[in-house]
Amino acid sequence: MQCDLQGHSLSGANGAAIEDYEAAVRAFNLYRGDPIALIDSATGKATEFTMAWLLKAWLYAVATEPEANREAETILERVAGLTLNERELSLAAALTPLLKGDWTEAALKLDHHSVRYPLDLVALQLGHLIDFYRADARDLRDRIHRALPKWSPAVPGYSIVLGMRAFGLEECGDYGRAEAAGREAVAFEPLDCWAHHAVAHVMEMQGRAEDGIGWMSTREPYWSGDDNFFRVHNWWHNALYHLDLGKVEEAMALYDGPVREGRSTVALDMVDASALLWRLSMLGTDVGDRWQELADTWDQHADGRLYPFNDWHAVMAYLGAGRDNDVDRILNTLRGAAGDHPEIVCWAWKTGLPLVEGFVAFWRGDYAVAARLLHGARHIANSFGGSHAQRDIIDWTLAEAALRGGLRDLAEAMSSERLALKAHSRVNLGFAARVKQMTMA
Repeated sequence: MQCDLQGHSLSGANGAAIEDYEAAVRAFNLYRGDPIALIDSATGKATEFTMAWLLKAWLYAVATEPEANREAETILERVAGLTLNERELSLAAALTPLLKGDWTEAALKLDHHSVRYPLDLVALQLGHLIDFYRADARDLRDRIHRALPKWSPAVPGYSIVLGMRAFGLEECGDYGRAEAAGREAVAFEPLDCWAHHAVAHVMEMQGRAEDGIGWMSTREPYWSGDDNFFRVHNWWHNALYHLDLGKVEEAMALYDGPVREGRSTVALDMVDASALLWRLSMLGTDVGDRWQELADTWDQHADGRLYPFNDWHAVMAYLGAGRDNDVDRILNTLRGAAGDHPEIVCWAWKTGLPLVEGFVAFWRGDYAVAARLLHGARHIANSFGGSHAQRDIIDWTLAEAALRGGLRDLAEAMSSERLALKAHSRVNLGFAARVKQMTMA
C-alpha cells in the first residue's frame, strides 16, 4: 500500500509519483515553488493518482479566480471516474459545495474530515485557508487546536501546523501566544512563509511598526525570493509598517518596487496593490497613472460573482482609473445578487454591496453617504474576506470620510477608537490632530 508522509493511503499512486506529490505538498505548505507543475509531474507518472488530482483541483478552487474555478470543476469531474478511498471521497465531497459558492458548507465538511483524519495536513491547510477567506477567526484557531494533540515533532509537517496555529491565535487577538507559536514554527522551518506572516500580523495589530520592519528585514532571504507566493503580501505588510511611521515615500517606493514591479496577475497580489494605493491616495499622495495599470489587470478577475472581496478591491482600482462603466458593472452585478443561496450570493448582497457602495461614495466626495454605509459595513465585514489587517482599510476610510465630511462627532469617535488600538501610529495621530482642528474651528 502506498502512503503519504503522515500514513494515509493513496489511491492510484506509485513510488515515483508520490515523490513528486510530496514535493507539491511541501510547496503548498510553504507557499514556495510551483505545486501545480509538481502535481502534473506526479499525474504523468501515475495517471489515476487520486490525491494528486484532488490537490490540484483544491489549489485552483482556493485561488478565488474565475478561470481557476472553472479548471477545478473540470478536474473534479475527472476525479469522479477514479478509485477513491474514504478519505479521498471525503475531500472530494468538501470541494463540491465550495465550487458552487457555499464556502461555509465546505468548511464544515472539512471540519468533520479533520476530526476523522487529524493528521491530514493537506485538509488542515485547505480548511485553514477557507476559514481565512470566510474571515472565521474562531475556526482559524480551533480547527488547528482540535487536531494538534495528534501531532508531534516526530510527525512530518508538524511545524506547518504550528504556523497555522499562530495565525489563528493572532486573528483571535491572542497576540502573545500567536507570536510565540510563529517563532517556534520558523525555528523548526525557516522557510514557513505562513508562520512568518503570522508574526508580521501580530506586530501590525499591536502597532509595533519598527519591530515589524526589523522582523521582515532580518528574515528577508527566507520570504522574498521569486519562487515565494507570499513575497508580495509580505512586502505589503512592510509598506503598512512604513505608513504607520509616517514614511509615505518609502511605502510608495515599495509599491513601485516589489509590490507591483512584476505586474502580477495573482488575485492576492492585486488585492494588496489596490489596498496600498487606496491608503496612499487617502494620505494625499499623487499616485499618477498607477491605477490604470492595476485596473487593466483586474479585468480578468473582477466578475462580481465569484468572491466579493476581490471585486471590492477591483472597484478601488476602477475608481482610481476613472473607469466608471466598470464600477457600475460590478455594482449592478452585486445589486442583482439577491437571496441567500448559494452563500456567495448572500455575501455579495449583504456585505460586498454596501462596502463597494461606501467606497464609491467616498471616492466621489459624498462623505456623509460613505460614512453611513461604511459604519454599518465595518460590523458585517467579518462574514467574509481576509484578515483584520486587510479589513482595517474600512475603518480607515470611514474615519477619513468623517473628517472630510465635517462629521465631527463621528470623526472624534473613530479617532479615539483607532488611537486606543495603535497609539503611536502616525496615521492615527494625524486623525487626532485633524479632529482637534475641527473642534477648535
